[in-house]
Amino acid sequence: MDDAVPETPAVAEEEATYEAYDPAAPAPLNVPRTPTGDADVDAALDRLGDADHLATDGHLEVYEDVHRGLRDALTALDVRPGPPAPPSPPGPRS
Repeated sequence: MDDAVPETPAVAEEEATYEAYDPAAPAPLNVPRTPTGDADVDAALDRLGDADHLATDGHLEVYEDVHRGLRDALTALDVRPGPPAPPSPPGPRS
């Protein structure tokens, strides 16, 4: 009687390795985000961190949300009042 334990086939070891490592699993990118000083822009950029915890198929929603926020922040720049216009010269008097 042979009490030796049979060796595990190499295929089983490779499968165990693949099961332990899931390349599709969410992983943080740890990309630094420097504050811009604009609250709306900073909030949109902070939202990018949400993609770190989502599977790839969830990234699109985050990216579209961030794009919308940044576009809205740029549009708001066009709506803000600028400095007052200089007074117009007096018209001809009758």
